[in-house]
Amino acid sequence: MDFYHTHILTVVLFTPLVGALVLLLVPRENETGHRIIGNLFALIGLVVSLPLMWRFSLDPSAPRYQFMENADWIPSIGAHYTLGLDGISLLLVMLTTLLGAISILSSWSAIKMRTKEYYILFLLLQVGMLGVFMALDFFLFYMFWEVMLVPMYFLIGVWGSDRRLYAAIKFFLYTLVGSVIMLLGILALYFKANANTFDIPTLLAAAAQLDTRTQVLLFWAFFFAFAIKVPMFPFHTWLPDAHTEAPTAGSVILAGVLLKMGTYGFIRFSLPLLPTDAAARHKIITIMLVLSVVGIIYGALVCMMQKDMKKLIAYSSVSHLAFCTLGIFALTPNGLSGSVIQQINHGISTGALFLIVGVLYERRHTRLISEYGGLSTPMPNFAAIYMIATLSSLGLPLLNGFIGEFVILRGTYEVNVRYVAWAVIGIVLGAAYLLWLYQRVMFGPVTNPANEHLPDLNAREYATLIPLVILAFWIGIYPKPLFQVLERPVQQIVEQVNPGYYGAERASAPAAAAPAVAPSPADAGQAMPGMPGMSMPMSGGETSPAPAAGNK
Repeated sequence: MDFYHTHILTVVLFTPLVGALVLLLVPRENETGHRIIGNLFALIGLVVSLPLMWRFSLDPSAPRYQFMENADWIPSIGAHYTLGLDGISLLLVMLTTLLGAISILSSWSAIKMRTKEYYILFLLLQVGMLGVFMALDFFLFYMFWEVMLVPMYFLIGVWGSDRRLYAAIKFFLYTLVGSVIMLLGILALYFKANANTFDIPTLLAAAAQLDTRTQVLLFWAFFFAFAIKVPMFPFHTWLPDAHTEAPTAGSVILAGVLLKMGTYGFIRFSLPLLPTDAAARHKIITIMLVLSVVGIIYGALVCMMQKDMKKLIAYSSVSHLAFCTLGIFALTPNGLSGSVIQQINHGISTGALFLIVGVLYERRHTRLISEYGGLSTPMPNFAAIYMIATLSSLGLPLLNGFIGEFVILRGTYEVNVRYVAWAVIGIVLGAAYLLWLYQRVMFGPVTNPANEHLPDLNAREYATLIPLVILAFWIGIYPKPLFQVLERPVQQIVEQVNPGYYGAERASAPAAAAPAVAPSPADAGQAMPGMPGMSMPMSGGETSPAPAAGNK
């Protein structure tokens, strides 16, 4: 028990690995044993991670990274086994353990061949994803980033649909290209810092002292790995194939967790690597915001053209995660907090939608929208849960999707209202394709005789979907605990990457009670109270980020 309290992150990280090792000892013919052991260790992984929530301290005097573990690993190159969590990584770790347990449970009857290998690979995938969110050493982080790639490749390539090999190879090659470029960036940062350590906080602090050209190159080196993983437009083309061909559990974990590794990378690494030169920083941020807005609109428009339910939901991830990158690169507290919360929301709502498609696929073995219609008659309980998941994904108030989108738009509005105007169009289009899909599948008469007597949800399917429904309502009605967990890490990041934000906020506070005075032309380029930390021209055009600390 003492080991658990002092090494809780190690226990959470390697519990799935223990399950994979136990499965190696189970005879290949014992498929029921594979299912029981795989589900048992996935559930244990969730249970041992729960104490992280109530042991995580919100005290302002608490260290930035909690539950720290540090041990020498490869001293000759300065690599250490260093783990730790802040509020951002805590939420993503909890999302990973929850969706991991749900995904494995959803595989009970869907996986009928090579069950031993399937559960071993899924548990190994869980280890890789958890390691990415916990690692505070670049060498360790990169190892987990790459470890995750191999199990997912086999999950798609062996247990996927008809074009599984094409989708698996495409997924592997895209991710590998980004990973190799990121490795070059890690090595460049390591040698430029000349500190003989891969410690992430140390190297990121050293990056702020480098010349502008090096900072720009480092940002783009990391950008490709994270943009491909998100995936941002135009690096998204691997995603629809991987989602469509993967087994249901693979799609759930791919959308729910793997894509978040890209947004997490943007927050943890790309933001601190932004160049300190104001002009270079402004150019990069503008590119990221424009790509995010294009992704929102493009993903929504492509969704409206799809005939395959799974492919439609896959393209919706391009649009929804573009909202997350929009919030990240707004460089405001609301934008960042909303982005992380929306990442959690996307895992919940899109994970539920993929589970719902999986329920239908197990019964009918088709994902074509035209094959369905009127399912609310034979499957009323299924229709109710499907409706909740749909409304959650499109952002209806009182459900989780609304909170994330609203806060992102609030944070982005502080930067430039034009980005918000375009993003709102994506919300409208999102409601259109999600409701259109629901209407075609669930409403109207049952025109296909094969749909007349489809069984409603069974107990196992309820067990996978009900927790996600509860979370959707809980976050939508009472999101305060999430904002409390995120408050300190978000403030620390904003103070680092947008130091003028809080300064302008404090400077404008005493003037709140004073009569409003129109700005003079000489003040047109100065920071305005409504745009903390940003320089806003009077024309209402594009804003520029605050100068970095080094240029003040």
